[in-house]
Amino acid sequence: MKIICIGKNYKLHALEFDGIIPDEPLIFMKPDSAVLRKGIPFVIPEFTNDVHYETEVVLKVCKVGKHIQKEFAHRYYEEFALGLDLTARDLQYKLKDMGYPWEKAKAFDGSAFVSDFFPKEGVDLDNLNFSLTVNDKFAQKGNTKDMSITMDEIICYVSKYFTLKKGDLIFTGSPEGVATIHSGDVLKGFIGEKHVFQVNVK
Repeated sequence: MKIICIGKNYKLHALEFDGIIPDEPLIFMKPDSAVLRKGIPFVIPEFTNDVHYETEVVLKVCKVGKHIQKEFAHRYYEEFALGLDLTARDLQYKLKDMGYPWEKAKAFDGSAFVSDFFPKEGVDLDNLNFSLTVNDKFAQKGNTKDMSITMDEIICYVSKYFTLKKGDLIFTGSPEGVATIHSGDVLKGFIGEKHVFQVNVK
């Protein structure tokens, strides 16, 4: 399994991050060891003082595909979830300033949390409300209609570069509102009004 992530896919998040809106989808990867298992708290790593939450809709690839045309892209995912892309922001800025890759800031152990998956049948994934609360206060609210590149466009674009395989996960980007987490925080994710995950921070 590989984890493919789309960065800056919401304009307002791009503006709050560094103000640069990419001309084409920004892709980065996480290893399968980045997955934080359900029921396990997220422990802030010793190498960072500034971990940010980024709440995202996650697709699960259901079959092998390469060079997928947009009109067929919907056939390559049947389920979706809500996830967290956890980022060591201080380390990311340091690496960017040096012109180095971001992996240490984005792909460390426990940096990817994914809720249970839900069938997409009957769900408009291009107009899906989702949100995150931190200590029961809303921190992020998003709707997939605000994405710069849609779900099907993501599948089409990513498959030009990587063969998609059954079980691969695609994080589709975070809306604005990202911020630092602290020990003791409780993160709760919602799809619409449905509570779909909780992550405790230590």
